[in-house]
Amino acid sequence: MSTPSTTAYVLRGVRPYGTDPVDVVLADGVVAAIGAPGTVEVPGGATEIPASGQVLLPGLVDLHTHLREPGREDAETVFSGTRAAAAGGFTAVHAMANTTPTQDTAGVVEQVYRLGQEAGWVDVHPVGAVTVGLGGERLAELGAMADSAARVRVFSDDGKCVHDPVLMRRALEYVKAFDGIVAQHAQEPRLTEGAQMNEGIVSAQIGLTGWPAVAEESIIARDVLLAEHVGSRLHVCHLSTAGSVEIIRWAKGRGINVTAEVTPHHLVLTDELARDYDPVFKVNPPLRTAKDVEAVREGLADGTIDIVATDHAPHPVEDKDCEWASAAFGMTGLETALSVVQQTMVDTGRMTWADVARVLSENPARIGRIDGGQGRAIAVGEPANLTLVDPDATRAIDGRSQVTASDNTPFAGMELPGRVVATFLRGRATVLDGAVVESTGTGSVTLEGAAR
Repeated sequence: MSTPSTTAYVLRGVRPYGTDPVDVVLADGVVAAIGAPGTVEVPGGATEIPASGQVLLPGLVDLHTHLREPGREDAETVFSGTRAAAAGGFTAVHAMANTTPTQDTAGVVEQVYRLGQEAGWVDVHPVGAVTVGLGGERLAELGAMADSAARVRVFSDDGKCVHDPVLMRRALEYVKAFDGIVAQHAQEPRLTEGAQMNEGIVSAQIGLTGWPAVAEESIIARDVLLAEHVGSRLHVCHLSTAGSVEIIRWAKGRGINVTAEVTPHHLVLTDELARDYDPVFKVNPPLRTAKDVEAVREGLADGTIDIVATDHAPHPVEDKDCEWASAAFGMTGLETALSVVQQTMVDTGRMTWADVARVLSENPARIGRIDGGQGRAIAVGEPANLTLVDPDATRAIDGRSQVTASDNTPFAGMELPGRVVATFLRGRATVLDGAVVESTGTGSVTLEGAAR
């Protein structure tokens, strides 16, 4: 689909944050006007989008995306992954560091940043590795990555835990100098050797090595205390257990500067799905129990958990279409995240659409310290980074028809609510009528607008 020649749009009868209908005009890259239906001045040649009943949100921001490039272009590329992000309503993503070569130098993070600019679908903010090669032995070039064109502010060895407490302390101390944050993959390696799924009744019954909740919770407990001692910012990746929620709740009550994320799949799926040994449900951290799912939903609703992050982890078919023990960990999530949040949190009455904006846009942008108008309020004069969603639509999920280059979605065959109708990156449509439009490669932030 070609990019329309118009640079102005009017969204008729749209509901910002799910509130009363208004008309919203987008022009020159910003929100130009908001007013009662039929009262706003519309630029000549503007494209009208009938949006009665549809919800307008700030563009979604993902703090945890695996784009795989460089090194695993058979699974995903920056181009394909960011197209998928736009299709899911995202206008910015943070690209995780476990690429080949690892994003542990200024040169590699700048390469990923430039690839994002060239693609133009969303703003791409590389995540820097905490340790060289994710090896857990010595700190990577944190300062050089922070000072690079990519202006990295989030550092993570995601996929591996920074298990050495001294090294973790040093990383927390280092990033304070430029207001960075360490995003920890909480997994005590000695407690998870050979682990295949959640440790519990199901693992015992089907004979797979269990992955105890304490392997996650012990690292989180250690690291919140380290963050308190150092006075630095800590972010906990893909929290998955009831005990982890309680530790974060305790730490926040103590005033520790910690934030946490939950993935869409941990909001809805349980370890019962492993009974058929379908590797599509093999993920790190593993799917937990129904009790854990309820706890993370409660934690997200009451603000203990700050954000939803996709942990979009694409894999080629040969890495998932095999026996469970040999299969790779991970699931795709960019194109289904908003629907899962609607199903589990909005349609159940736990959250409003304003809350969705908070956990899927505002808080991720704040935690990642990104600029470029991301995560901002829908207001006149603000950059038009926006997502238009039809909450009344339903769609059957088919991995093969998704935009991502991989089809390892755990939601295949399921019907989910909500449909992204349009996505705008600084006023330029990246998705219209539910279809990704062609990119001109001009959508990404300039160096001046990058994270600071």
